[in-house]
Amino acid sequence: MLNKPTLRYGQIWNINFGFLGTQICFTLVMTNTSRILSALGADTNELAFLWLAAPLAGLFMQPLIGYFSDRTWTRLGRRIPYILAGLVVSAIMMFLMPNSHIISRVMPPVLAGVSILFLMQSAFNVSMQPYRSLVGDMVNSKQSNQGYSVQTIVSNLGAIVGSCLPFLLAYIGFSNQADEGRVAASVSVSFYIGIGFLVLTNLWTCFSVKEYPPKLFEEYNKSESANKTDDTTSTDNKKTIITILQLSIVQLFSWFAFYYIWVYATDGIAVTVWNTSDPHSVEYNHAGNWFGILTGVYSVIAAIFSVFLPRITDKFGRKNFYSFSLVLGGIGMLSMFFIHDQYLLLLPMFLIGIAWAMILTMPFSILANVVPSNKMGLYMGLLNVTIVIPQVAGGLLGHFLFENVAGSRPFAMFLVSGVSLLIGAVSVIFINDPVKK
Repeated sequence: MLNKPTLRYGQIWNINFGFLGTQICFTLVMTNTSRILSALGADTNELAFLWLAAPLAGLFMQPLIGYFSDRTWTRLGRRIPYILAGLVVSAIMMFLMPNSHIISRVMPPVLAGVSILFLMQSAFNVSMQPYRSLVGDMVNSKQSNQGYSVQTIVSNLGAIVGSCLPFLLAYIGFSNQADEGRVAASVSVSFYIGIGFLVLTNLWTCFSVKEYPPKLFEEYNKSESANKTDDTTSTDNKKTIITILQLSIVQLFSWFAFYYIWVYATDGIAVTVWNTSDPHSVEYNHAGNWFGILTGVYSVIAAIFSVFLPRITDKFGRKNFYSFSLVLGGIGMLSMFFIHDQYLLLLPMFLIGIAWAMILTMPFSILANVVPSNKMGLYMGLLNVTIVIPQVAGGLLGHFLFENVAGSRPFAMFLVSGVSLLIGAVSVIFINDPVKK
């Protein structure tokens, strides 16, 4: 039987390189959606509900794309055709998002923005889910941690660029003030730059990676199945489902925490640091840009940390450090409530960055060691569902928590996020990791 070859580091980077442009655009959307919707007329109380468009797109698209990509074989491969399809639609939606006022001529502005958000997130999922499966397809079990840690590095590099672009454009002179019903130029131009990165990096992966042909891939699958402790398909499927359910508990509290940071951070920082809640003011847009910088900082920490992640988890154990990192992230989020200086807000980002690196890496690495190779796309899609369900729950509960727990204070949602991440840290004990180191 044939074993999957050990790939060179450069080959692993090529597999993941397209994720860079996708993550630049994804981060631009995540860090600027609240300010865009607010500029279009949305109220702060509505934001968590309006954000539901993003996770709902993933809830339906990710398992579907995973299922169908498992059964797709073309001259380009089985994952790459979906990456290309997602690229085209994503680019179109990235152009329309900061220009929602064009579509608002035929529908209410906020509805126009939410509709574009849904379509854009659907397109992102068409591309991003196959990237998760592509790593599982191409690397052997010994390189699993490395494959997903590289994806985390690339993802966070993209997040750094995407989060800092509006701040940098405002710094060099682009307008940072939004007219009524419009988006600030610093944001819209950032989206156009993001489109360029999206196209170039995704095409690089599509033309530099050659997926294993069907017969060779089948031989690799047989070899991997023979090397597993349990060699029956039914046992493998049962083990995979159990692992996903165990991971889903941690995912619930982890992504619930980050969802509220993304939704409320701009408004929270605007109030605590710049003393404003006017979405059309220069100060509010300064807060939006600064949240981008904060996101960039925790992404930098996550990217650096991911380089050393395989060594650290080998030494301390994956579960142990997974739990410890979530504790650090929870402390970081809780501390944001007490900080009212923009520069001091940089400090919690170091702790949040470590948690973010583990959240993006460990669930996929753990699952890749138990999933049947011929169903990699389907199960990775199901794991991605455990990312979007917490965000759907966050959207449905957001109004209640905002009014009754946070007292209609957006910065108090930092406390909700911090507590949620600490619960996630405790939940790691439920995971049965087949790799002890």
